[in-house]
Parts: sequence; structure tokens; C-alpha cells
Amino acid sequence: FFTGAVDGVVNGDVYQESNGPIDSYAAISQVDRLQSEPESIRKWREEQKERLEQLDANSRKQEAEWKEKAIKELEEWYARQDEKLQKTKASNRAAEEAFVNDAEDIFPGTEWERVAQLCDFNPKSSKQAKDVSRMRSVLISLKQAPLVR
Repeated sequence: FFTGAVDGVVNGDVYQESNGPIDSYAAISQVDRLQSEPESIRKWREEQKERLEQLDANSRKQEAEWKEKAIKELEEWYARQDEKLQKTKASNRAAEEAFVNDAEDIFPGTEWERVAQLCDFNPKSSKQAKDVSRMRSVLISLKQAPLVR
């Protein structure tokens, strides 16, 4: 902000420009009056500052709680995933052992029965996009009446 007198030259003419009081002490006292604010505004500003600090503290506290909760939930999720993985491994091992034991029991004429055991004949559980109903019907008919050589 600009106070005081300034000398300037315009087209060779010297003139004095004035914005406000020429006395510098008067200018300082005017600035002090402008800067001094009423007691109610100062009080409101302090209260607002306290409210904002309290809100910041609350938000930091809530953020810390959320982080703790997220860490706990993540640990629980990892525990559930590990448990599920162990169960899957155990069931796969058991299925593999049963498959190996069944593979050793090979008798002539039971080939189609073994193929039928390996195939899923339930059309609703099939996750394939292709239509395999004809192949399913062929395998079922071969299981019921195997080809004679």
C-alpha cells in the first residue's frame, strides 16, 4: 500500500502526487488503526483456531484408529487365506492319492467307467462357455454300453 508524496515528471513538468496524508507519522497511526481489530473479532479468531486444532486432533485420532483396524482386518484376511490354502492343499493331496490308487486298478473293460469318473456330467456346474452336451451324451452312452472289440 502506498502512502506519502512522490515527485514525478510528466512531459517535462514537475508535479507532486499525493495518496493520503503527507506526514509519515500520521500514515503509521492510520495503519495501526486499520490493523487493530475489535475484541470480538480477535476472540472469534482465537476460538476458531482452537476449534480447528481440535478438529485436526480428532481427525488424526480417527485416522490412527482406521489404520489399526485396517491392519487388523488385513491380518485376519491373510490368516483366512492361509487356512483356505492349507485346506486346498490337503484336499488336492488326498485327491491325487486317490487318483493314483485308482490308476493302479486297471482291468480290461473298465476304461469308460474310469473316463466317466474323471468327467463332470453336471451341466450346471460346468464353467465352460462351449456346448459339450453331445460329448457328454456320447460318454454316458459308452459308459452304459461299452464298445466291444
